[in-house]
Amino acid sequence: MLSLLLGAAGTTVAQQQKPLSRKMAPLLARSASEGQVQAVRISVTQPEAFVAWAQQALPAAKIRVVPSAGSPILLVENLSPQQVQQLGAQPTVNFVDVPHRRAHDERQLNQSDLSVNRITTAHTRFPQLAGQGLTISIKEDAFDLADIDFKGRIVPSSLFNATFSPHATAIATLIGGGGNSAPSGKGVAWQARLATSSYQSLLPDNAVTLTQSGVSVQNHSYGVAAIENYYGLESQAYDQQCRQYPSLMHVFSSGNIGTQTSTEGRYAGIEKSANLTGQFKTSKNTLCVGATDELGQVAPLSSRGPAYDGRIKPELVAYGAGGTSESAALVSGASALVQQAYQQSNSGALPPAALVKAVLLNSADDTGRPGPDFETGFGQLDAAGAVRTVLEQRFFQGSATSNSQRTYSITVPAGQQELKVTLAWADPEASPTATQALVHDLDLELVHVASGRSWQPWVLSSYPHADSLAKLPKRRADHLNNVEQITFAVPTAGEYTIRVGGTAVSGTQAFSVAYEYSTGFDWLKPGDATNLRPGATNTLRWQWSGAATAVGQLEYQPVGSAKWRVLEAGVALAKTNFSWNVPDTTTLARVRMVAGSTVFLSDTFTITQPQTPSVGYACEEEALLLWKKVPGAAQYQVYRLVQNHLEGYVTTADTALLLNKAQMQVRYYAVAPVLGTITGERGNTIEFTQQGTACYVKTFLPRTVVTDTVLFDLEVGTLYRLKSVTLERLASGGFQAVQTLTPVPARQMTFLDSSPEPGLNEYRARLELTDGRVVYSPTETVQYIRSGEVQAYPNPVVAGEPLQVLVADSPDARVHLYDMTGRLRRENTEGGAVKTLSTEGLAKGMYLLRVSIGSGHTMTTRVVIL
Repeated sequence: MLSLLLGAAGTTVAQQQKPLSRKMAPLLARSASEGQVQAVRISVTQPEAFVAWAQQALPAAKIRVVPSAGSPILLVENLSPQQVQQLGAQPTVNFVDVPHRRAHDERQLNQSDLSVNRITTAHTRFPQLAGQGLTISIKEDAFDLADIDFKGRIVPSSLFNATFSPHATAIATLIGGGGNSAPSGKGVAWQARLATSSYQSLLPDNAVTLTQSGVSVQNHSYGVAAIENYYGLESQAYDQQCRQYPSLMHVFSSGNIGTQTSTEGRYAGIEKSANLTGQFKTSKNTLCVGATDELGQVAPLSSRGPAYDGRIKPELVAYGAGGTSESAALVSGASALVQQAYQQSNSGALPPAALVKAVLLNSADDTGRPGPDFETGFGQLDAAGAVRTVLEQRFFQGSATSNSQRTYSITVPAGQQELKVTLAWADPEASPTATQALVHDLDLELVHVASGRSWQPWVLSSYPHADSLAKLPKRRADHLNNVEQITFAVPTAGEYTIRVGGTAVSGTQAFSVAYEYSTGFDWLKPGDATNLRPGATNTLRWQWSGAATAVGQLEYQPVGSAKWRVLEAGVALAKTNFSWNVPDTTTLARVRMVAGSTVFLSDTFTITQPQTPSVGYACEEEALLLWKKVPGAAQYQVYRLVQNHLEGYVTTADTALLLNKAQMQVRYYAVAPVLGTITGERGNTIEFTQQGTACYVKTFLPRTVVTDTVLFDLEVGTLYRLKSVTLERLASGGFQAVQTLTPVPARQMTFLDSSPEPGLNEYRARLELTDGRVVYSPTETVQYIRSGEVQAYPNPVVAGEPLQVLVADSPDARVHLYDMTGRLRRENTEGGAVKTLSTEGLAKGMYLLRVSIGSGHTMTTRVVIL
């Protein structure tokens, strides 16, 4: 029966087996407390033989099958610490691992800046690429199904329910938000489909289910509570899935405990090193992403490598103001853009994930220490550079066997500042008992044909000492990582040969190679879709691949002015950013960097304050939207949400838009100023029926609901077509006019009823329009009491019901209720204009209510209890 549940035992990779202690996860290798009951997951070669043994040796154990695409995995529960150790000695057991641990979101998110990783540049330069036709899965709790930024692009799932995760919603927004709510709601692959998953299992999702749903990228912005830096069953399973489904890309956050120190494994005790938050992140064929600040500096909280065997982790970093969750999300979206770029010239076929990985790592901008390191991997994500690499066909794909060598030729033009080549391959899953995870060893070499000069990859020291891990990389053969990279500055123009050798391969190993050369300076922000906020500090960004000592002068020019204004002289180009206190103005502008005789001119950009529409009125037949005038804007572009995305609706010179009943069927609108021929940044999108303004009336409220002076405050959304406003009070013959304002002086007004009736009064506002229509506000009530008087209501009151006592201008009054014999039956000395007395248990009849105020004055009235 068990064999039917398990199926045929999967084959394991032939690797040298280590001592039995290597068959235990690090946390399990330590003895647990006596009497503690444990559960473990185990990988077995012969399930039936193991179960037969366990029935004899572990009679109290409970054994269940864990769904897995690889070697059979069993969950074994109800074990003593000694029995856990006993499992490691069982010949049929490959590895003993920890059971499922609770996953944790890698911190809440802050708003991102897509210019840092050239995502905005990719959107501007390659507008045809937005993730259309691709599906990205978010493996954690479900995101918000009703968010308009995901409108029309969500893959149906039973995992969606009444509650949703704000963290997952933020992650989904960064990956693929449509920007319908606001520009900040636009993600990287903003037209991709979005699917949800669950991290209730830390093993990979069923790959058949993923691929049937069209998922080509899955994001994992979560980790476990403790440091886990070893190659376990989850790591093995992800590497195996990546081999079985080579186009499926998995992106993990590295973790947010970069300041902690590991207590297990080879790097135990080395501060701020080897602190990944989950063994699954040590897998070889996935991508692990750390976080930087907006200036490209690695964030202190970002978890570092190396992996347990010295491999480079994380491989990539991206901007993550709120943690590595955000960084992983940006890389997941960028992966989809790379996939789409590949599809365009390959009949819709998806690229291997190894090629996507090679392209992302090759195009990354070096940050931190020169070359790769264990904090930033191969550098900072450059989404535009990655897409350009694929569109310009600067990559190769091939396969290697043992002792084989594949060669590829590239030609480097004159004047380039750097040449970079990266090799990546999906390596077979390793055995968790192996000292290092690499199975197939390929080697990269670059040769300049004319001179015969050759270069090997950059390789880091993995020796377990803080000083060694911080050393700069050296050029030599890499026999540890399944990613290798060669870079060097100012390459000689001419032909180069890329060589990929199969040093140790069982069978055939597919691989991918990406390369690029760069010319020097490139503006990232501002671009032609950039808006800078006036009167605020904005960050200008650029790329520089030239000399580290180069400097330039940064200048600014409003369009229409002949003069360039110096922002700063002697700017180090290698700094790649500048904080600018933007003038409090509205204009089109440009900036430029002057380096010697070379001028690097930015695109024309806008300096404006985005405008969010307000609602003048939302009546049954008509609605009016309003916005503030922007200086220098001759027109305004109005957008509305139709189907999945905001679309341009109308351009107008007015600062108002009138919607008829048919047009009111579309509820979401936004607006942007048009400066010259450039459309500026739009403001937030509004749902015009949910802005608190009904048909003209925004608020109609009494100053005080219990008062001796009746005052009402009324605010309307607009004065357009408004002829007069009247305060009305309900009388015996209907509502009667109290006070009328005509013409209406302002949107906010105050009304006074100088002669209200004592007791409860009901009021409304009557608004008359110039076309004869009349609009009424909701009704409001005021309890009026003359100064120096007391009121009790209801009077008579039914026994058991509360009695309310009102005292004008005396919140500190003391209230006493006496029966007709003079006995005190109830009292209230608490503050407030309204006092409450309970009549529970009081007999029917007449009572005397006496109110004493601070001045010594006493007022008495009669109360009848029924």
